[in-house]
Amino acid sequence: MTRKVLGRRASYFTAAAVVAHTIWTSAAPALTYPIYAEEWHLSTFVTTTIFAVYPIFVVIVLVAFGNLSDYIGRREAMLLGLAGSALGSIIFTFAPDVTWVLVGRAFMGIGVGLSAGPSAAAVVEFSAPGKADAAGATTAAAQGIGMMAAALIGGALIQYAPLPTRLNFSVLSIVLLGLIYATWKMPNFTVRHATGRWRPRAPSIPRGILLTFIASTLAASTSYVLGAMTLSLGAQVARDVVASSNALVNGATIALFALASFIATVASRRRSFDAVLRSGVVLALVSVGSLALAADMQSLSLYIVTQLSAGAAYSMLLLGGLSLINAQASASHRGATLSALFLIAYLGQAVLALSLGKVATAYGLLIAIDTGIAGITVLAGLTLFFVELRQRRQSLLAED
Repeated sequence: MTRKVLGRRASYFTAAAVVAHTIWTSAAPALTYPIYAEEWHLSTFVTTTIFAVYPIFVVIVLVAFGNLSDYIGRREAMLLGLAGSALGSIIFTFAPDVTWVLVGRAFMGIGVGLSAGPSAAAVVEFSAPGKADAAGATTAAAQGIGMMAAALIGGALIQYAPLPTRLNFSVLSIVLLGLIYATWKMPNFTVRHATGRWRPRAPSIPRGILLTFIASTLAASTSYVLGAMTLSLGAQVARDVVASSNALVNGATIALFALASFIATVASRRRSFDAVLRSGVVLALVSVGSLALAADMQSLSLYIVTQLSAGAAYSMLLLGGLSLINAQASASHRGATLSALFLIAYLGQAVLALSLGKVATAYGLLIAIDTGIAGITVLAGLTLFFVELRQRRQSLLAED
């Protein structure tokens, strides 16, 4: 029996859904951290370690398999990744203690590590003719939708459905199994992007785009670190600032981040990459400033400003960074180049999450927030510096 293959448009949206799963999978446990901490008597460091295990394994997989999809095809790489994510979600569903949660988190990291670069590349390659420049916007929007689904669906299930630490992951597991089926029906016309026999190789940067890669990766890293602040400490900050134990209410504050991300992506599609990145840097600085004030003053209105500005900054920085790479990386190296970008971004996310957990446990939540603010400020400043440096070099080359 022959397999019915999806058309280009359906494959485009399926690839975008795989992108969305990388954030949904990442964010799914965020609202269960306080429940785990209460039921299993865990410290903030342990709960942030649960979060950090995910990007650590993403990085390990990207180091070893970052260029895999350039050889075996985007579809096959995404299928492997989705299988890992689904297995991790199923383990979460039945986890009896924190050890199993950590194992499940590791499989989620493996799954996302295998599918993050290929799904972003597939969005480009399944774009309609002449529309590949919109792929960065689609990727950023898909990530916003994934986070919104994790926050709102997860919050509602945790608060109002039975089995608050399990049903959320049961639903995610079903979604992932459905996505595996849809991905299996995609064509695999990208299989010949690279020639020769595949072997494990760290993601690489093609010659001639180093400055673009640095600017793009700093932007994506700043974006992911903002996400780490929201997902590793977001539920605890929301609980303290909003003074609510309702998981859906606390999830809604995190969903503001995703909503702003989606709106900013749509609004930024027709702007130049450099202008989008500059705006993203400004909004990142606004978000960390309002977060400092919100935590100090216990202000819900300032916390809402924080989530909205951070979500918009996340989207703009990721959109600008991905768009720069998509515009300059050749098809034969696109999977490896995007994997290199995600490797560094996820590594920064893991380091920040572990650091914040350690600081929060030793010195308190407010000091941890200040530490995260300092890290984001430095990354945002470096992003702006390299964006301007790249723009200046481009202008000089144009004059020559």
